[in-house]
Amino acid sequence: MKPMRTLVAACLAFSALGAIPGQAQEAQPRPINILSPSRLPEVTNPSDPAKPAANAENTGDASSTPAPDEPVVAVKPCEQGLPVLRSPLAFKPGELLEFDMDAMGAKAGKLTMRVQRPANGSLPVLVEAQTNTLFSKVRRVRGSATSYLHPKTLRPSRYTEEAVENEQRRKVNVDFSAQDKSVKVDYQIGDRPKGHFDYAYDKDGLDVAGAIYLIRQLPLKKDLPVCFDVYGIRRMWRMTATVVEREHVSLPLGEFDAWHLAGTAVRIDRPSQTRDIHVWISDDDRRLPLAAVGAIDLGAVRLTLSGVKRPGEKPLEAQGKEDLKW
Repeated sequence: MKPMRTLVAACLAFSALGAIPGQAQEAQPRPINILSPSRLPEVTNPSDPAKPAANAENTGDASSTPAPDEPVVAVKPCEQGLPVLRSPLAFKPGELLEFDMDAMGAKAGKLTMRVQRPANGSLPVLVEAQTNTLFSKVRRVRGSATSYLHPKTLRPSRYTEEAVENEQRRKVNVDFSAQDKSVKVDYQIGDRPKGHFDYAYDKDGLDVAGAIYLIRQLPLKKDLPVCFDVYGIRRMWRMTATVVEREHVSLPLGEFDAWHLAGTAVRIDRPSQTRDIHVWISDDDRRLPLAAVGAIDLGAVRLTLSGVKRPGEKPLEAQGKEDLKW
């Protein structure tokens, strides 16, 4: 499980996170009574024949090159840009969010998101992921990504990744230009020759690590449409989402009222690659990303908030070893 693919899958969960590679899970129906604890989409085992098969559009390698005979189809542009962000910011330097990662129906590892001190006119956000001992038998991964955000607009100027998967190192550097809406990607995998991609975005261009912070600042309300382009897995994706409903979510961390965002990410250069995504953001001043569901190449993946540390506030930690309360 590539850690950044997990991020894309889950945080891209609406990330917006937004570009989920691999086999995605179909959206589950939301509960009729939103006053009772909401049931988050389950992380199913793709090998279980009793489970429904995933949509064909949600399968395959999300970073693969289109076949020579694959028809070129234009992706529908965003009808409008992102709305004006709320103020003040719901987060500040020193905030640390900890997540449990579930994949293939089992605990897979940990992911953290940390807001760094401002530097050189940017607000850096650091994301780190590592698989646990059990899941390392499938894939042994540790990695990090940093998004350099404008402190007011929360748009990225730069995004970097560095990961080691089964001892193979991967590095990525992405530069965003607001002037010409260009995205320049430089990457290297192991000892292979360096690669480069040139992309452009429509109205708003984000990255998978920083997008969740921008989402936290959106003026969330029922039926709010959200559309933007997001970089993930060396590709650009168009994320189209809607605020489905205000729901109650019960986690080991506590009880929360939250906004449920559901959407689809479409790979801009290969529209046959689509990914369904769900994200829950707490409806309070903290705007915490409570949970995100997406997929990687091994199957469905879920991130669940398990710890919160914010300057000047009492830390929140999940109690006991219990899982989500369904």
